[in-house]
Amino acid sequence: EKLRVPEAPSAYDFGQIINALNANKDKAACAHLLTATDPKTLPVLLSNKLEGEILLIFIQSLEHYIAGKDPGLAYQHLFYLSKAKRFKVVLALLSKNEKEEVQRLFDLLTESQSDQYSLEDLESLKKVYEL
Repeated sequence: EKLRVPEAPSAYDFGQIINALNANKDKAACAHLLTATDPKTLPVLLSNKLEGEILLIFIQSLEHYIAGKDPGLAYQHLFYLSKAKRFKVVLALLSKNEKEEVQRLFDLLTESQSDQYSLEDLESLKKVYEL
């Protein structure tokens, strides 16, 4: 069934949706959710619920469904994701393979051009992601 995303989900609703998507590993539906969500609201919507699995499904969804079509949106999500509570903790716990997945998304964004970020912006964000 098609995922319904409320117009302005509360942090609780957002968390419920994310948990359901993560349980099903539904990257396409996660991409739909991210496309429908203002990147600036991510830190508030995630509250203190960011975990490694959630970060990864976001990264995979951005890489496979969003970066090719809208690199600017992918960049914005990466930028605001890094402002979420627990980001540094979650980042520190990523495995080598998971870090490589994050690197692939950054490589994709480096190859793409967008007026929403410069290569310098991307380089400084890579440092935030410890790449």
